[in-house]
Amino acid sequence: MEWIKHGLIFDPAKFIWDKNFVGFAQSPQTLIFPNSVRVYFATRIQDPSDKFISHIRYVDFSRDMRTILDWSRHEVLGPGKLGCFDEHGVFPLNVVPVDDKIYGYTNGWSRRVSVSVETGVGLVISHDQGRSFQRYGDGPVLSATAHEPVLVGDAFVLQIAGRFIMWYIFGTGWRVFTPDGNPERTYKISMATSDDGINWQKSNRRLIPDRLGPDECQALPSVLIRNGRYHMMFCYRQPVDFRQNTNNGYRLGYAWSDDGENWARDDALGGLMPSPDGWDSKMICYPHLFEVDGQVYLLYNGNEFGRHGFGLASLSSGLSKAQKS
Repeated sequence: MEWIKHGLIFDPAKFIWDKNFVGFAQSPQTLIFPNSVRVYFATRIQDPSDKFISHIRYVDFSRDMRTILDWSRHEVLGPGKLGCFDEHGVFPLNVVPVDDKIYGYTNGWSRRVSVSVETGVGLVISHDQGRSFQRYGDGPVLSATAHEPVLVGDAFVLQIAGRFIMWYIFGTGWRVFTPDGNPERTYKISMATSDDGINWQKSNRRLIPDRLGPDECQALPSVLIRNGRYHMMFCYRQPVDFRQNTNNGYRLGYAWSDDGENWARDDALGGLMPSPDGWDSKMICYPHLFEVDGQVYLLYNGNEFGRHGFGLASLSSGLSKAQKS
């Protein structure tokens, strides 16, 4: 695939948020309206213990993604209740129109003692065109099981012929790689299906083969169906020394499928790489594929996991019928 980069299109530092706002516009996810494109993302505030809590906001763009039309002056969805799976924030939020409502699938975060975090997938519902969301319940709709023991999250959902399909990640476990190191997590991509978007049946299988070895971390799958083929962009990294070491940080991966279940990975075909310098030169992560008026776009974060905002690329070639073979 050949992409045209349009640079950083949203910098959260240029907008007024909460007094404790510390930056970030992570994991942009779209909701397409007749005259605009709403992009949900996660910002961070600092709590009294100086730790971060993620909140969901949005910004509205024109359909050609060139002009910012509006942005939320309020949080769309705050943290969960005391002791719940999303007590310490939500990131990301993936949205799906369902009849006259909008379903949102959250990745809820809660802090742990022996390791830093646990996550689960929650469901929130909007009755006002996505300006605000209310929780379906205080617990997750998808969480850890005997074969997926930790860190279920990063849901991406499509409704196809009345059935819901979710691609998500699950943790294979935590591991201390060096004698003086902290526990680090490893996670892989899987899928689940549902008739109502609430009750899910897991496939209990990994979908994407590793490129960096068994401890490769795969995150945030995003799927677009075009010309009868499923196309997935995701991000992947080494399990350790990824925050400061550019060589170990997130890069974008690509896989394709003819049924959404069996995938062939070919990262070289994905085509989007870090820039020589600037905001996305050290890291490129949290991709989101979408299509508007026949144009395929990709939103993504760059250095420091989206601290400086998100950028846009448009597809110039690579998903034509001729390349479907």
